[in-house]
Amino acid sequence: MRRLRLYLELVRFEHTLFALPFAYGGMLLAAGGWPGWPTFLLVTLAMVGARTMAMALNRLIDWRLDALNPRTQNRHLPRGLVKPGETLTLALLGLLLLVYAGLNLNPLTARLLPVAVFFLVFYSYTKRFTWLCHYVLGLTIGAAAAGGWIAVTGSFAPTAYALWAGVGLWIAGFDILYATQDYTFDRAHGVKSIPARFGIPQALRVARASHLLAWLAFLWAGVSYGAGPLYYLGLLLVGGLLLLEHRLVSPEDLSKVEVAFFQANVGVSLGMFLFIVLDLLARGA
Repeated sequence: MRRLRLYLELVRFEHTLFALPFAYGGMLLAAGGWPGWPTFLLVTLAMVGARTMAMALNRLIDWRLDALNPRTQNRHLPRGLVKPGETLTLALLGLLLLVYAGLNLNPLTARLLPVAVFFLVFYSYTKRFTWLCHYVLGLTIGAAAAGGWIAVTGSFAPTAYALWAGVGLWIAGFDILYATQDYTFDRAHGVKSIPARFGIPQALRVARASHLLAWLAFLWAGVSYGAGPLYYLGLLLVGGLLLLEHRLVSPEDLSKVEVAFFQANVGVSLGMFLFIVLDLLARGA
């Protein structure tokens, strides 16, 4: 059990709460309600597998940088709590779950597997050569919402694109906020990020703009789907949480970045999911 706990800590399993509710939201919207247990379980397997693979590889790819960074030097690989071979094994197990789910959902999810795997690996390298790395991360994780839709319908649709854009811009925005913690380290070690490239005040403005665009994309998703009033009530809640997130963080005080990163953003994802469910129930789904 101790090893299992270490593995879950390594991949920050609790952060699955960021993307998984949006994958479920896309799935429920596509089905117009409950899609059935087989689809639900396969979407869950795909999400857990994709995130486990991505985070394990990220920790493996970054562990030498993590060992140099005072903020991350106590992570499991730098401390020797988990071995590189174990981390790679975790990534491969995650890949197997993702491939199994993708092959068993529908032909389009099967065809998209190589694209998904490429981005799950590629995004960990992007901070070595581009400050747009936050948006590559958003593009990668945001695909979860579109993936939930495709898992049900086997096709793309405007609502799927809108959800993808919304989640992607939301993820990118809070990743920019998170990267402000490493401003000094990143500049000293050549790690690319928007804070390191443009400075913290400008980075916070870019994060705010990203979250405004994310909110508009979620609005577009509701309009394209024909959502009811409860969806838009949830969207107002999300807007309030995003505003709170940016009030917690300023160039003069970055001490609440962790609170903004986890608590506010879990509220965004769970809040949107809850109001999608309530809206569908109110419409008799």
